[in-house]
Amino acid sequence: MSDTNPLTAPILVTGASGLVGRALVPQLRAEGWAVRTLVRRPPTRPHEYFWNPARDELDPSALLGVNSVVHLAGENIAAGRWTTHRKAAIRDSRLGPTQLLAKACAARSDRPVVFISASATGIYGDRGDERLDESAAPGSGFLAEVCQAWEAALTPAVDAGIRTVALRTGVVLSPAGGALAKMLPAFRLGLGGRLGSGRQWFSWITLDDLVGIIQHALRQPTLRGPLNAVTPAPVTNAIFTATLGRVLRRPAVLPVPAFALRLLFGEMADAALLAGARVEPQRLRESGYVFRQPQLNPALQHLLRTS
Repeated sequence: MSDTNPLTAPILVTGASGLVGRALVPQLRAEGWAVRTLVRRPPTRPHEYFWNPARDELDPSALLGVNSVVHLAGENIAAGRWTTHRKAAIRDSRLGPTQLLAKACAARSDRPVVFISASATGIYGDRGDERLDESAAPGSGFLAEVCQAWEAALTPAVDAGIRTVALRTGVVLSPAGGALAKMLPAFRLGLGGRLGSGRQWFSWITLDDLVGIIQHALRQPTLRGPLNAVTPAPVTNAIFTATLGRVLRRPAVLPVPAFALRLLFGEMADAALLAGARVEPQRLRESGYVFRQPQLNPALQHLLRTS
């Protein structure tokens, strides 16, 4: 098998029921990929295969003849306050499954050619106005530590010679889910506004572009290692919220004070809402990827179908 003929063998996808997976799988199938998915319940369809990472269980036939793996599984970091139990769930949902899959791929004689795994721009921590490409050092804090360990869990695949890509994804914009979907009700009522000072950087990507980046990474044999999956035009939180209000034709002048966010969300407020990183997609640009929606205003216009 080789990277130049990706459709000659099946592709295995985890996290197929999530926001990104629900958009990616139909696109891959439309292009002719034979998509297999891993599920944690009894399989009910021919393309489904069982796994239970908590018990190190993976149906070995899922990887039979597989050319490519796209690993998207992981707990939502913004689903609730970061209690000790919640932080453990966030970490375990990334490290265990990634290591299990990387080891299983590495152990095969017919191992996959490429393994693309989700990661996040959270690896850079809170970095102020510093411009961050893939050569930047990791930051500090819970999210940065989780992301470093998450990427390190890919080591068995890397050591086995599999072309491995860690997608350091920014905030994924889609009205179907994620951060934008959570913000829309308040902004449509004219109750939106910046978070805290609004000076924190907001590195984002549309769902369409993230799907395109994954497809690009599958086909581009020069891409390996960390890959910043963000647009080339990050904005501050203040600019993002003002732009969203303008696109919706609603005022966005009600800031949420930092102390209120901390009362509501605890540690998560400082790490995920009040922190920021100005991330640049240097390696994507060098590899020739053409962004579908690189600028925020037209991207939001497209996503929300307004004019």
